[in-house]
Amino acid sequence: MPLYDCMLLLKPHVKKEALKDLVARVGKHVYSRNGVLTDIKSFGTVQLGYGIKKLDGRYYKGQLMQMTMMATPNINKELHYLNKEDRLLRWLLVKHRDSNYGLEFLHENEEDEFKFSQGSLYDDDSDEDDDDDDRAEYDDAEEASKENDGL
Repeated sequence: MPLYDCMLLLKPHVKKEALKDLVARVGKHVYSRNGVLTDIKSFGTVQLGYGIKKLDGRYYKGQLMQMTMMATPNINKELHYLNKEDRLLRWLLVKHRDSNYGLEFLHENEEDEFKFSQGSLYDDDSDEDDDDDDRAEYDDAEEASKENDGL
């Protein structure tokens, strides 16, 4: 089964009990379809980049939750009942790609690990020379303007 992240953005005034109830309902739904919740994170109240308009007003803040789950591929269609949930501002289901779980993970070669180079993006010495040239040009221009002001 693939791994999914379900992001829930709830209205800012929703009580903790109602939030727990919604998360428990989604978890029970996943579990009843032979899925497993692997992680639940709460990011607390977040400031939104733009207002989300609902029937009861426009919201500029929201409570953000992330639920990580292993579920069947048709979980996206099964979670569409969240569209009718009045406590939610938005929800999003994201599928993890190129990840191995279970027996595939155990038989994976360790040679495929990501290697990072020791260099930095800013280690190039040619940029330092350019900076010195720019500073010299600036100093020359500044001296010339002072001379012109003195006349």
